[in-house]
Amino acid sequence: MTTLINCRGKLIDLAQPRVMGILNITPDSFFERSRVHTEEEILKQAEKMLSSGATFLDLGGHSTRPGAMPVSEEEEIKRVLPATEVILKHFPEALISIDTFRSNVAKACVEAGAVIVNDVSGGLLDDKMYETVASFGDVPYILMHMRGTIETMTQLTHYNNLVLDVLDDLQQKVAKLRAFNQRDIILDLGFGFAKNLDQNYELLNHLADFEVMNLPMLVGVSRKSMIWRKLDILASEALNGTTALNAVALMKGANILRVHDVKEAIETIRLVEAVNAK
Repeated sequence: MTTLINCRGKLIDLAQPRVMGILNITPDSFFERSRVHTEEEILKQAEKMLSSGATFLDLGGHSTRPGAMPVSEEEEIKRVLPATEVILKHFPEALISIDTFRSNVAKACVEAGAVIVNDVSGGLLDDKMYETVASFGDVPYILMHMRGTIETMTQLTHYNNLVLDVLDDLQQKVAKLRAFNQRDIILDLGFGFAKNLDQNYELLNHLADFEVMNLPMLVGVSRKSMIWRKLDILASEALNGTTALNAVALMKGANILRVHDVKEAIETIRLVEAVNAK
């Protein structure tokens, strides 16, 4: 598997599993404690995640939870661009991922120093995204599987064969990205996006099947409804469940864990590595 990615000149080997910490510059993301608004809050959370071992910080200015209110492109840029700039001012070695489905937002943040584009729509919501990201030359693209839009995805959960349909969709999109000469691509199966509760677990169980694509994989299940609905708890109580599923994901080949709780994810990686070493 290709595990080395080029983040604007900095080479990161994903053969060593990495952690991506989530910073939501939004008022309505589903997990309240992940929301940061002021410069002080952003820097405090960034410092905590980096000191806990996060390799990447994922900044998002548009909530993608089901039922989230749409945010204009201008407002999204207003949220994430200053956050990108202030983090890099204080932590110049930080590797920032911009979580957006809009090419103009991605462009603005990459020009400000972000090194990864994380697109939950997999290019569905902006037909200029592939071309824009590929034009940077050395910015990895996280390709997530989704259907429809943020507003409609919960109704689009019928698959003839879940694993094969998701695999086929991702393969077609990788081919389109390669046509634009996109170099580094990271796969995300899109847990919680156009999948019902049981489908999320089916995909996680078959995560290793996607190694056939020879691309690194990001898994983002942190505190999602697939955990708290299954356990009949709140998102604020879903850390233990997140840790359990992150361990499963690592055992099945995950290269990046996208999480709200960095310290616990780092500990999970260390323990799974200890098991695999024996």
